[in-house]
Amino acid sequence: MSSSAHASLFQKFKLPNGVEYEQPLGLFINGEFVPGKERKTFDVVNPTTGKVVGEVHGATAADVDIAADAAETAFYDGPWSRMSSGERGRLILKLADLLEENMTTLASIESFDNGKVFQQAKGDIYSCIRLLQYFGGWADKIHGKVIETSPGSFNFTKQEPIGVCGMIVPWNFPLLNCFLKIAPAMACGNTLILKTAEQTPLSALYAARLSKEAGFPPGVINILSGFGKTAGAAIASHMKVQKVSFTGSTAVGRQVMKAAAESNLKKITLELGGKSPQIICEDADIGRAVEWINAGIFYNSGQCCSAGSRIYVQESIYDKVVEAFKKRAQANVVGDPFDETTFQGAQVSEAQYNRVMSYIELGKREGARLEIGGERHGSEGYFIKPTVFSNVTEDMRIMQEEIFGPVCAISKFKDVEDAIAKGNATKYGLASGVHTQSLSTAMEIANKLRAGTVWINCFNAFDAALPFGGYGESGFGRELGKAALDGYTQTKTVSINLS
Repeated sequence: MSSSAHASLFQKFKLPNGVEYEQPLGLFINGEFVPGKERKTFDVVNPTTGKVVGEVHGATAADVDIAADAAETAFYDGPWSRMSSGERGRLILKLADLLEENMTTLASIESFDNGKVFQQAKGDIYSCIRLLQYFGGWADKIHGKVIETSPGSFNFTKQEPIGVCGMIVPWNFPLLNCFLKIAPAMACGNTLILKTAEQTPLSALYAARLSKEAGFPPGVINILSGFGKTAGAAIASHMKVQKVSFTGSTAVGRQVMKAAAESNLKKITLELGGKSPQIICEDADIGRAVEWINAGIFYNSGQCCSAGSRIYVQESIYDKVVEAFKKRAQANVVGDPFDETTFQGAQVSEAQYNRVMSYIELGKREGARLEIGGERHGSEGYFIKPTVFSNVTEDMRIMQEEIFGPVCAISKFKDVEDAIAKGNATKYGLASGVHTQSLSTAMEIANKLRAGTVWINCFNAFDAALPFGGYGESGFGRELGKAALDGYTQTKTVSINLS
């Protein structure tokens, strides 16, 4: 970050699709956009061109202190603390309505800031709306139980909010990752400090403005742009933050967990890396399976934690699937995110582009067969052609390590037992896919895969009502569904002596 005493708090933008709007650039603390205490800023880069388009105010530890004070005051003493659960739910639903009214603007911001395809970004915003509607409905339905013990006592439990929740989100689904955490946290009555990814700060700041319009009291929602080593580390170790929810790499997840343990033993939810298998059995509908595996790896430019990047095909149909998949992947249109024909946009940054290209070179050196892709697309921005490696073995790094780009590895399996063994041959356990027309085969594999989600004859089929989270080094805790509420409440037992 650099110092900038006169950096603006707002900037007029005209996006490539003609959308014009005013972009907030400051930190959103206690209901207002403000400059950082140390007056530091950092650049915002458009991934489709590689050019700087603006600068936002960057948070430091001092700004986290200010936001934590505001969130704590809102939780204990502000209007939010006196608001009924039904009133909280109505505010959440109002915010959902405002997101829907501003869907085109928000999706345009996502495409501009992240490089993702505009139509896919619209899907992200719809998912944000669905999250707010789902958890807004839960706000007045979070309750405890009466527990019978003896005739002379009356016992019950209460599910109470935790307090100030810290949230650290990645850049691949900028706004969607925010509302995965914000929606259940607010439904339970918490307040929050959220740090966006430094690569993609814009959409959350615009949504913060909408939260104020919806009527959320000051201090309930605080949005900070900044870097993990400064603002993120300060959130993870802050003594006023009672819960931290982190989505990102396993390596950084360990650091967050350590900071939480060494500060005040924060409650933690970690949604970390993945290297998800897609298993195609010999009785699968090959045409349908190829469509799903194509979307499973190349959607969002391969930048999905759940991406189905390890593809296992039964020996008897291996050659047929590889050829069909190559043809399908080559049909993916790569380029301008605002072009209606585009399926795959840019990688989010130059650093991510270089990381993916380094793995492609590694795959070649390891001896995998490059079937298609492996090259830059175009001469401007951070675009990579869909890349398919075949004849990949389990010991190759491209089969074991998360690449987070449009690169997949294909291998053979003999039978169901072999498919299960290979599917589980990873330190991760976030998601998986099975393609078969046999219900018994599907269930046998699903029951034995060590993964938080198993999709059968589909992939990346998310819904606000379906819990999502990982096994192993993919983290713990769940987002989405009723299970997400457990991460934002704590149980109090009340026992009354009646005798």
